[in-house]
Amino acid sequence: MPTRTTVARHIIDTLHASGVQRVYGLPGDSLNGVTDAIRQTDGVDWVITRHEEAAAFAASAEAALTGNLTVCAGSCGPGNLHLINGLFDAQRSGVPVLALAAHIPSEEIGTGYFQETHPQELFRECSVYAEHVSSAEQAPRLLRIAMRAAIEKRGVAVLVLPGDVALEEITAEAAAIRPTVSAVVPAEEDLARAVRALDGCEDVTILAGAGCAGAHDELLQIAEMLKAPIVHAMRGKEWVEHDNPYDVGMTGLLGFSSGYRAMMAAETLLVLGSDLPYQQFYPDATVIQVDIRGDRIGRRTPVEVPLVGGVGETIRALLPRLRTHTGRKHLDGATKHYAKTRRTLDDLATPSKRTIHPQYLTRLIDEAADDDAVFLPDVGSPVIWAARYLTMNGRRRIVGSFTHGSMANALPQAIGAQAASPGRQVIALAGDGGLSMLMGELLTLVEHDLPVKVVVFNNASYNFVEVEMKADGFVNFGTDLSNPDFSKVAEACGLAGFRADKSKDLAGTVKRFLAHDGPALLEVEVERQELTIPPSISAAQAKGFTLYSLRTVLSGRGDELVDLAKANLRQLF
Repeated sequence: MPTRTTVARHIIDTLHASGVQRVYGLPGDSLNGVTDAIRQTDGVDWVITRHEEAAAFAASAEAALTGNLTVCAGSCGPGNLHLINGLFDAQRSGVPVLALAAHIPSEEIGTGYFQETHPQELFRECSVYAEHVSSAEQAPRLLRIAMRAAIEKRGVAVLVLPGDVALEEITAEAAAIRPTVSAVVPAEEDLARAVRALDGCEDVTILAGAGCAGAHDELLQIAEMLKAPIVHAMRGKEWVEHDNPYDVGMTGLLGFSSGYRAMMAAETLLVLGSDLPYQQFYPDATVIQVDIRGDRIGRRTPVEVPLVGGVGETIRALLPRLRTHTGRKHLDGATKHYAKTRRTLDDLATPSKRTIHPQYLTRLIDEAADDDAVFLPDVGSPVIWAARYLTMNGRRRIVGSFTHGSMANALPQAIGAQAASPGRQVIALAGDGGLSMLMGELLTLVEHDLPVKVVVFNNASYNFVEVEMKADGFVNFGTDLSNPDFSKVAEACGLAGFRADKSKDLAGTVKRFLAHDGPALLEVEVERQELTIPPSISAAQAKGFTLYSLRTVLSGRGDELVDLAKANLRQLF
């Protein structure tokens, strides 16, 4: 039955009825109505972070992990502006997030008032819906529209709420907004075109992405029928890699040679729920692309057969129509190459007397982590080691800023992942640059008793940027970091601090760190000069490294070349 309540309380009651259990953000005077409504509502927690960007990242990670609508909030002006980077991440990751962006008093809008912005315009690019609640009577309806847009369009909805409107009274009922379930299958004529293309060739390769979530069995069935190797993109790793005899690894800038080779050897490429952005990693082949979002088809490479539909539904519709391929030369060659590549990568993840290689650290984390652990790698070198050395098994999850590509995502995303999964092991793989950018969120872990485990890959640099500069022929400049002892900083914040400086001590330290009952941080000084060799070296990159070498010597920093060689000779032989 409709009841008399405030707009703010109606919003929180509706969110609660819809299954939302927490709101991430910071308080502020324009949010007082919302803050007080949360205080009065059992079952909805106010997860206070130290920065609104972290709040949005936390909401993004919870939505990615659970698939459910999550909520973040920011006060007027600078408060909600800080949300924008995390909201861009959620939008580009395709996860449902509602942002409550408080606004200045209604009568002051348009006057250049203190902290005035126009949030509905500022958030337009990173949302599927952004609207200003100009009157209390509008609020229930706009809330329903915003929630439905976020849930059904799998993106960010922004509700701009002046503080005075939030405190006004209305008569309204808090009805639940729940997701709908539907099956989307391409038209018969489109399926027939795909069948003709697949039946008319022998060398088929599958590129599988995040759209394969929930379709693992169907993916293996069509791979067996087509005798097709399966290459995965980064966002497809957790859904594709495990229990998969057709898996030949990853392609793209973070990938390795076997995935790249299987793609380039294809006569026909079947793209299943992937939007791999790098044009140079697509082959000159007939392309069939399946995606639930038709606007994503053909964005990266020309597509001969577009199929709008869910991956699982589309495969199930194709299977009875396809002939069973018998030739295994393409598949066997790709899997053999992958086995060799995998051995080479594993040989790099070994202890060293001279230094600690980041591959070895990641391998030890992988081996010691729980079977259902959640990993959150920072953008930069940690995500490369995660892509190559974390083992997925169907229960583990890996969440990151894989499309938006923002620094400093690991720690704040770990907040959302741990809040949503209190009994689950959550491991943030942070770079030293990424951690220091939002280091205040270590206090959030302690404040909310979130037992996140933070691994710091400390190479005293913006490491991935250095590699990019080398590849383009530039002498490294502006990438040095003067870091504190992060383990001591962690202890000062209330976490348990761990540190390892030698390979022989690392395995035992990792086990003690992960076994700690509560939030903890492990700092490891890793090899700074470790090169992340891409799956294909272009002529421009080779020229760039030559120029880098010459310019480095001429600048009087030739010792860097010696260190580079010492660190990476094992990758070349």
